[in-house]
Amino acid sequence: MANASLAHEPGTASAFINPAYRWGFALVVSLFFLWALANNLNDILIRQFQKSLGLDRAQAGFIQFVFYIGYFVIALPAGLLMRRFGYRAGILTGLSLYAAGAALFYPASLMLSFGMFLFALFVLAAGAACLETTANAYIGCFGDRPSAVRRLNFAQAFNGLGGTLAPVIGGLLIFSGIEHSSDTLSAMSAAELAAYRASEATTVQLPYALLATTALLLAVAVAMVRLPHADFDGGLPLRRQFRVLLGNRALTGAVVAQFFYVGAQVGIWSFFIDFVKDVTPWISERQAAYLLSSSLVLFMIGRFAGTALMARVRPVRLLALNALACIACSAIAVVAPGLIAVAALVLVSFFMSIMFPTIFALGVETLGPARPLGSSFIIMAIIGGAVFPPLMGMVAVQAGALPIAMLLPLGCFVVVAVYARRAALAGAGEAG
Repeated sequence: MANASLAHEPGTASAFINPAYRWGFALVVSLFFLWALANNLNDILIRQFQKSLGLDRAQAGFIQFVFYIGYFVIALPAGLLMRRFGYRAGILTGLSLYAAGAALFYPASLMLSFGMFLFALFVLAAGAACLETTANAYIGCFGDRPSAVRRLNFAQAFNGLGGTLAPVIGGLLIFSGIEHSSDTLSAMSAAELAAYRASEATTVQLPYALLATTALLLAVAVAMVRLPHADFDGGLPLRRQFRVLLGNRALTGAVVAQFFYVGAQVGIWSFFIDFVKDVTPWISERQAAYLLSSSLVLFMIGRFAGTALMARVRPVRLLALNALACIACSAIAVVAPGLIAVAALVLVSFFMSIMFPTIFALGVETLGPARPLGSSFIIMAIIGGAVFPPLMGMVAVQAGALPIAMLLPLGCFVVVAVYARRAALAGAGEAG
């Protein structure tokens, strides 16, 4: 993306971040943190809505289905929006939708309506999709081109931080600490059960009100801060850009791999707490949420470690090795007992860490001026997160055991491994 406004003398401090836009850069980086909170709070909601709304696991899995359908529907319009009106418009639209969706949690909690909650999640997801489509592409415009990958990895680290804190925040603010067995619930009168469910539903009000307020404050700041200008199309008409995208094998392969990767990631994290409760029933909900947070700490550490390793190991080779490690850990989680299974599932997060940004980068690196729309296509692939949690929920219900459902993420990692292998062969062919 051409950007005359970012010109600077070689060797100056603006090589990584142009000082003229440091506050704008900080605000854009904060967006990575913000949408990670919403994404990872869903894992808490899946457990909480089973308590407050009386859902089974298959029904609760539709939380992620609706959320990631929002990503699929909005990603391409978000790309067209920023192409037409600029990155600032994309960010402001995303923050407005994000705030509206979070605010809708309040009436939904009073109504005890799963449908209203799903609508709120869809609106919130639409905002997150705008933010993710825009920010991933925009972050490269805050300094020179050679350091763009470093800037994206830096920003993605804050996404990992948001994902790490979300289960802790959710565990403290959403989980009440009251856990009734099915026998206790069956013994309650209708009035007692209704009062219990109403009390549990209100726990979502405070955290989502805070998210709405934060999004609005960020929108005000983004509207006022100085931001760099970027050229989106390079003179290519929109129709021609679409033809370029559809004919690019690197992009289409990345879209497929991202679909399955996100499906695996969202599926594992969505049912992590339920998985821990199934295989280690003596662990409480809050303790399980903290274990999930620990796995996300490993996810963040893995992202830093992977970035460092890429200085010596080809990214596509590292992707393949991590996919194989995820396959092995998922298999252990399926067959091993108790804490061994939990430990294996925790380790999956470490090895998943580099997958999203690596697949994303491999998919768009050859797109040139069509990169913004190509980014939209890869973000649309996040719909994998909508498909696999309900499937896993249905498998768990039919099998009567949640560990069996982990075979689905295992299959997804096989697809990522195959993609990495083919991408490595394609890269070797081009080099030859």
